[in-house]
Amino acid sequence: MKDVFEMTNLGLMAYFLSMKVNQNDHSIFISQKAFALKVLSKFCMANCKPASTPVALGEKILSNSDHNRVDEKSYRSLIGCLLYLTATKPDIMYAVSLLSRFMHCCNGAYFKAAKRVLRYVKGTLSYDVKFERADELKLVGYSDNDWAGLDDDMKSTSSYFFTLGSGVFSWSSKKK
Repeated sequence: MKDVFEMTNLGLMAYFLSMKVNQNDHSIFISQKAFALKVLSKFCMANCKPASTPVALGEKILSNSDHNRVDEKSYRSLIGCLLYLTATKPDIMYAVSLLSRFMHCCNGAYFKAAKRVLRYVKGTLSYDVKFERADELKLVGYSDNDWAGLDDDMKSTSSYFFTLGSGVFSWSSKKK
């Protein structure tokens, strides 16, 4: 490529779009720890108690619950930050996808649920996405469905993710 294009070798990539990249001979680690810390600080959650799951067990988020309004700009900013964090934290995809449905009518219940996701992020700051060289490239897929889990409209939320070798390369969570 150097023969065709004018290039400069800057060495191994260290940061890309606020993601820290650590490379060695056998694997690549991608992390958004610095961005996650900025988000926690921005929403006054830097010293919060970590949560073990992004969504409380059995919690139902309904469109008609807890009508005390909150600042929509702040809620939208929080959901946007969480959506960006899903690039290296696919484990929060379901919760963030669910909460992003209420951007137009946010209230205290949704903001509380979004802050629980932040508490989960606080407890998983050291988790990175790891891509390593595999001897065998085996494609594996997982899926799940909550079968009419929303009481509002009785629609299901489906999720999936695919791995190739040791790394997850595709994931999604969306309402049917």
